[in-house]
Amino acid sequence: MTGLSLRSLAVFLCLPSVVFAAPAVKARVAATPSEQRAIRAFDEARKSPLDLTAFLTGMPKGGDLHMHLSGAIYAETFIQDAVEDTLCYSPATRSLFKPSATTRSIPPQPVCGEGNRRAEDALKDQKLYDTMIDDFSMRSFVPSAGVSGHDHFFATFSRYSAIGRSHRGEWLDEVASRAAGQNEQYLEVMETPDFSAAAKLGYSIPWPSAPSAKDATGASHAELAKLREQLLAGGLRDVAAANRQEFAAALDTRNRIERCGTADAAAACAVKVRYIYQILRGFPPQQVFAQTLLGFEVIQAELDSGHPNVVGINFVMPEDGYLSMTEYHRQMLMLDYLHSVYPKVHISLHAGELAPGLVTPDGLRFHIREAVELGHAERIGHGVDVMYETRSRELLKEMASRHIMTEINLTSNDVILGVTKDWHPLPLYRAAGVPVALSTDDEGVSRIDITHEYTRAALDFGLSYLDLKRMARTSIEHSFLPGVSLWLRPDDFSAVNPACKVDAPGAESPSEKCAAFLKSSERATEQWQLERRYRVFEAGVQ
Repeated sequence: MTGLSLRSLAVFLCLPSVVFAAPAVKARVAATPSEQRAIRAFDEARKSPLDLTAFLTGMPKGGDLHMHLSGAIYAETFIQDAVEDTLCYSPATRSLFKPSATTRSIPPQPVCGEGNRRAEDALKDQKLYDTMIDDFSMRSFVPSAGVSGHDHFFATFSRYSAIGRSHRGEWLDEVASRAAGQNEQYLEVMETPDFSAAAKLGYSIPWPSAPSAKDATGASHAELAKLREQLLAGGLRDVAAANRQEFAAALDTRNRIERCGTADAAAACAVKVRYIYQILRGFPPQQVFAQTLLGFEVIQAELDSGHPNVVGINFVMPEDGYLSMTEYHRQMLMLDYLHSVYPKVHISLHAGELAPGLVTPDGLRFHIREAVELGHAERIGHGVDVMYETRSRELLKEMASRHIMTEINLTSNDVILGVTKDWHPLPLYRAAGVPVALSTDDEGVSRIDITHEYTRAALDFGLSYLDLKRMARTSIEHSFLPGVSLWLRPDDFSAVNPACKVDAPGAESPSEKCAAFLKSSERATEQWQLERRYRVFEAGVQ
């Protein structure tokens, strides 16, 4: 997740012993001959992490549903962007900043002030270049007194925030190109467009009653409905239109860079990219509600267009922050109301990205449940503290029965929260039948990629080839792409929609009836493409 925090990560406490009875497991469908060949190759490769990584690089992985755009970009790109934007670098704050003046030379050079450096200096000074990479990522980070992985991770985002928004299209190309190189086909990228006008409008309208950290004042449906009317009357839909243009412009830039639609199209063009609208939750309710309403308006307009680029909404910033914690319940009530007005808008929520010691014990008890039951979350991001929730086993059963997926971010949970394999709830989610899929969170900051997460999952949790294949299928099954699923029953990958019952999933030439069905559903089309990729991959395994 993205955001800022100076809070220190406290000593990780011991997880109480938990006994969890796994539900009855459905009989497995026998592996096909091609799957059996892939299983043998996978089992041989897992004897060496390097061999396993090479094998998994080529394995189809479906989609990454939990990726923050600015956090997904590697620091080397940020340095080059800073040079292009003629920015300065402050060793004192370890941050980029815009100069107050430039020289009259051609090209103009930034005037950075005493003790500061021009960003371009990094291209001629290896020590400065290395320092900036370490400042903008987790590379070389070692915890020290008063500075945890949590602190350094979240501090990185403000350090490169001076880079201009004009680079968004280039960043989309970077993440799509990286995905294409790992046989990944779909990305839901979290991004926050310019919402300053909406925030200003929100603060201009008095909150229904004085906001208090101890209650949820001003968050009844009637009160929020009145606020919505005032915000829309104040011109919020004009901001929404500008946001949609901003999203579309970045996608257009990405397409131009990759030459999509031409005979010389880059491989990255095959990676479908959609946006998740990010809401910054670490602010007062006036701003959060205005921005959240803006996000819902953007997505509804996208849905009405018939070709949505923005497919869902999410709340970001550190979940342990003061306002993130004290405003959490009120924010879930906001979502409860807005969901009643915009029922077709998809919601995925960061919830349970917490660990003992980071917040008080009471702070671990309710976030995931409220995200599900009040926030109408269809997917949960992280969900690390699930076993500390009140009636945790009941919550797992509820998530399983309602097919609410958990987005698993193993490296992120390690570097931010200190939660490693023995303390991670992934096995408990799987045992309870909760659908799960692997994602990267902030692959640039963490210096990883999706293959790294697949390798880590296989080695840390003993997952098999078919386990990982199921996760890849789950990622597209729970994407927010429009249309019905290819699969007949939710999270059951053994039978397809009747329209394709005479076809082998992923066949190069589906029947006329199946082809018509696929044309009607963007989600089913991506699922068919994933099955096609598996047919090709498994056929080529030696």
